[in-house]
Amino acid sequence: MMNLDLQSLRIFVSAIESKSLTKAAEENALVTSGASKRIADLESRLGVDLLIRHARGVQGTPAGLSLYHHAKAILRRVEIAQDVVAEFGKAGNPKVRLAANPSSIIAYIPPITRRYLSESPTARIDLQERYSYDIPRLVAENEADVGIYHALSPAPGVTSYPFKRDRIVLVTRRDHPLARFDELFLEHANSYPFVGYFPRHTYDAFSSFAGRSLSRPLDVKIEVGNYEARCRLIQEGIGIGVIPEPNASPYLNLYNLKALKLLDEWAERQLYVCISNDRDLSDYPETKRFLDCLLAKSD
Repeated sequence: MMNLDLQSLRIFVSAIESKSLTKAAEENALVTSGASKRIADLESRLGVDLLIRHARGVQGTPAGLSLYHHAKAILRRVEIAQDVVAEFGKAGNPKVRLAANPSSIIAYIPPITRRYLSESPTARIDLQERYSYDIPRLVAENEADVGIYHALSPAPGVTSYPFKRDRIVLVTRRDHPLARFDELFLEHANSYPFVGYFPRHTYDAFSSFAGRSLSRPLDVKIEVGNYEARCRLIQEGIGIGVIPEPNASPYLNLYNLKALKLLDEWAERQLYVCISNDRDLSDYPETKRFLDCLLAKSD
């Protein structure tokens, strides 16, 4: 049986796609002479010319182009096999890599994790806390199997499913002048100091997102990412704050705070679950089980 090593196939595919042995060598961490020798050895083993070499680079012969399509399929199946094995930890137990934004980790992941692990008790979840804007990239580049992010619309480059809707609320002390309201626009709170950390993760990004609804910049006294710390600062009278409603709820009674519904259009958020466009879930049973658990209707 003829031995076609994977590294030679990778170099050959790179050469066809880039039309250059030099670029194929660079993509595979080789010198050009090393890549050229690999292709020559491959041609020798197969007994047929695969590439036409000329001053501008290389192009595939008819036999080479036929091999190219088969080689692409072989390399893809190897990649899938490696990914499938990556679904298991060192001990052979199933594993899912989840990238999620901070608010979903606190508000939604714990009960879903409990339900999933009750159905798959030997499984393990590797949870990465990331910002929403970066999560689709991690999934597309196979650094995570599943992602949870919020956005105005589904991100390009991944397959997304609607997950949850939540709302940003304004949190104040119960004795704050604004606490007499149950709902308001953020503009009506603009004359008071704020404890920061905002949707979109920086005030500048938030301003570009929601600034059209504000007549002037907010007076931000301090910024802190931790939700409980933010509520504690609000309790001390440092300022008021905008916080996702599910993440504010545990601290309202604890710190004698009130959540006011924000009527601004941007205050309602859609969260999505995403997987890679290239991922056929029939090849990834554990990812499919976890995705089904995420998207199942709550009782």
